[in-house]
Amino acid sequence: MAGIKALVSLAFAGSIGMTFVILACALPQYAIWWPFFVVLFYVLAPIPTLMSRRYSDPSNSGHSCLEAAIFATMGVLVSSFALPIVLARGGQILWGACYLTLAGNFIVYGTLLGFFLTFEAEDSDYNMW
Repeated sequence: MAGIKALVSLAFAGSIGMTFVILACALPQYAIWWPFFVVLFYVLAPIPTLMSRRYSDPSNSGHSCLEAAIFATMGVLVSSFALPIVLARGGQILWGACYLTLAGNFIVYGTLLGFFLTFEAEDSDYNMW
């Protein structure tokens, strides 16, 4: 039952984060869709980590594949925080939209972290991920 509660709470948190990003794009005073491009980063962020877990050799003592995946993931994560700041500094979006996008980033990436931590546990029914 704990797995179901974790899954529901992660889904709720992810929807709250996406709501912030959509509000940054759709509120009448902002009304520009440039901040929505961070959703591309949300899709790209977990891919290196998932691939390294899938193709890593457990008998190998070095974890260079995992370290490279973490490096690539951090590059995507920093880019998703930098994009709204650069757009706001360049005058493409207003600072309020930037703040809403950054708040959405924190929530969505916290949700992704919670997903990986929750479903990594051995006793979880969902550890096939």
